[in-house]
Amino acid sequence: MKRFLRSVICCLLLSPAVMAQDKHVVLISVDGFRPEFYMDPAWGMVNVRQGMQKGTYAEGVRGSFPTVTYPSHTTIITGVLPAKHGIYYNTPVEPLGITGKWFWFYKDIKVPTLWTAAKDAGLTTAGVSWPVTVGAPIDYNLPEYVILPKGKGEKKDEIKAMYMESNPKSLFEEVQENAIGKFGEYGATLDFYNSDQNKARMAAYIIRKYKPAFLAVHIALTDHFEHEQGRDGDKVRSAVSGADAAIKTITDAIEMAGLAKNTTFIITGDHGFVDIHSQFNPNVMLAKAGLYDNDHKENWKAYFQASGGSAFLQLRDPKDKATLAKVNEALANLPDGVKKLFHVLDKKHVTEAQGDPNAALALAAYRGVSFGATAAGELLTAAKGGTHGYLPTDFKDIQTGFVAYGRGIKPGVVLPQIGQEDIAPLIAYLLDLKLATDGVLYPGVLAPAKK
Repeated sequence: MKRFLRSVICCLLLSPAVMAQDKHVVLISVDGFRPEFYMDPAWGMVNVRQGMQKGTYAEGVRGSFPTVTYPSHTTIITGVLPAKHGIYYNTPVEPLGITGKWFWFYKDIKVPTLWTAAKDAGLTTAGVSWPVTVGAPIDYNLPEYVILPKGKGEKKDEIKAMYMESNPKSLFEEVQENAIGKFGEYGATLDFYNSDQNKARMAAYIIRKYKPAFLAVHIALTDHFEHEQGRDGDKVRSAVSGADAAIKTITDAIEMAGLAKNTTFIITGDHGFVDIHSQFNPNVMLAKAGLYDNDHKENWKAYFQASGGSAFLQLRDPKDKATLAKVNEALANLPDGVKKLFHVLDKKHVTEAQGDPNAALALAAYRGVSFGATAAGELLTAAKGGTHGYLPTDFKDIQTGFVAYGRGIKPGVVLPQIGQEDIAPLIAYLLDLKLATDGVLYPGVLAPAKK
């Protein structure tokens, strides 16, 4: 009997799921992460640069179209671009009026993800503020979600949202008790500079307590201040340094948990940033052409979904060739100077870029220009700060970054450019997961297997 029990225990310990739990991947996304943040020491990302120097890094990562947060994070976690995974924008198309809703819910993803692949392999997973994960099959999950105000005087509530949607339900209470302190009117906050640090401490606690095989964390303050100040500014530099400190909190937790030798760190982002000076409002053009009635939105025929540096034409009737012809005519009749602010992608080119398959065409802005959603006011208005959302192949400013080091990663490798869809196959390889992707697993970044 004892021999039988020893045999069973031995088989369990050597099973693929148990053996894989000895392999850990920590995926950290810094919203608005740009390659110069780690390639140029003046940006102060000391800890990320240390990782870069002992691992692999890319000089640029080509993103998704549009280069905005939710489509990009879904590409990272699926290994396919928006046309396939179904998260085409940050927010749903709302021609009847913008409500403030985002694509928060995991059910909207149309393909398998690293989360599902890890679950199938019997691995423990965790997520902190990762987009599109409300209801995801994640063992320890604090998803990015906001409860919207229902009436005047109410504010959006990210704190209550975490209470409601954390998995298990007690997890948000648990991290407050043990990692970040109680939230309240005078307590800790998810706003501004405390946000990245709080999320890092949440992740650090989950690492030390639950030791997940796969953890994904999203920190976003760099993006917040790049929107406000553009590509550079005192707040941007402070946020970049803060993100580096948050990453150090997470890497220290791996060390304290005794997992350092078995862990791979991947630090990436969703998009770069572009300084802007002007905003083009294409729905104003549609209103003037009689295709969008700002006072009677229910009668709309065409609507541009603005997404920072791009805008996607939605037709109420996708087969309405007459309306599409009127939109093309309105674009052709714009002043020559305005036409130079962007270029037009027909449906074929949108398909090639693997953007929203429902869009009849798209506008892709050049540097300095963004798109607005309003259908009232002037066609061209002033803008300031920075934005993203541009066609990922138009210019390097919009590329994001990639640094990988630790278990399984070959030191000293520099990749001129990779695609955002190439990250998932690397993680799948490192954790022995089965996941079909459109990405490339670059063998040159892999450390030789130990004999």
